[in-house]
Amino acid sequence: MSDPTTETSRLATVFGGSGFVGRHIVRALARRGWRVRVAVRRPGLAMFLQTTGVVGQVLPVQANLRYPASVAAAVAGAEMVVNAVGVQGEKGAQTYRAVHVEGAKTIATAAKKAGVESLVHVSGIGADAKSVSPYIASKGLGEAATLDQFPNAVILRPSVVFGPEDDFFNRFAALARVFPVVPLFGGGQTRLQPVYAGDVALAAAAALAGGARQGAVYELGGPEVMTLREIAELVLKTIDRRRPLVGVPLGPSRLIASLTSFMSKATLGRFPKMLTTSRDQVDLLAADNVVSEKAEAEVRVLRGLGVLPQAPDAIVGVYLVRFRRTGQYEAQRSA
Repeated sequence: MSDPTTETSRLATVFGGSGFVGRHIVRALARRGWRVRVAVRRPGLAMFLQTTGVVGQVLPVQANLRYPASVAAAVAGAEMVVNAVGVQGEKGAQTYRAVHVEGAKTIATAAKKAGVESLVHVSGIGADAKSVSPYIASKGLGEAATLDQFPNAVILRPSVVFGPEDDFFNRFAALARVFPVVPLFGGGQTRLQPVYAGDVALAAAAALAGGARQGAVYELGGPEVMTLREIAELVLKTIDRRRPLVGVPLGPSRLIASLTSFMSKATLGRFPKMLTTSRDQVDLLAADNVVSEKAEAEVRVLRGLGVLPQAPDAIVGVYLVRFRRTGQYEAQRSA
């Protein structure tokens, strides 16, 4: 960790800082020496983030995107703001529109009124306000709402993000541990560009520090473009399990996703999360999720933010080891 006394006068507020990507961003900012205010609905569940910095450097605070006053309070005094809030499924008041669109607008509005210097909004490749998918459309509308209120905001669009707490590589490993075959939704030929959560965090930190073009949209992808089948093969190789990979067309994939979502609701959340897939997650596989040629040509990618992307095979083995038959002791067993 870098010397936390170098920039202790600087304060960044990270909304959604306890989430999968958000916690990596908090860690990256703390390592730069910035003070970090982690704005979440339940601060008590974000206390673990305090260990990412020295005493008093990282502070969880309460903020609910449906209550502008709490958002304004979380932003007050901050020089930089990150919106890393996102939901993969709708539940109660946590709808796509409430979180991804209205929430994004509330954050951007509060940042503008508070005189914040830099705002980074984390979205996703494929975000499209005109999409028939409510999830994908909400991401596009959220970007538009952010730029409307804060024109100099930097938009980060990562491809599928991987890391220790991901819901992607871990899901394949969980399926391989439970089922005799592994389904590949959407047929398995969709091209993805997995990007490490730590690299997304470094990109956010660089953008906040002024390393990005104001008002620009950056597409973040890893060093390798892989099909869904190739990703599943990497997971199976990593966890040393042999399973047939079965491509499932888009239509049946949506049906399966709807069924697992229903089972999750019917059992009040007792249905295994790793086996639950939403219709919107399947819809994301209807098109390739890779960095565009235009973004590459204009250097609106990781290297344009000074980040050298890391490949999945260099990292996933560290956290997928638990899915091997004897976990981290596999090497000792076979010796």
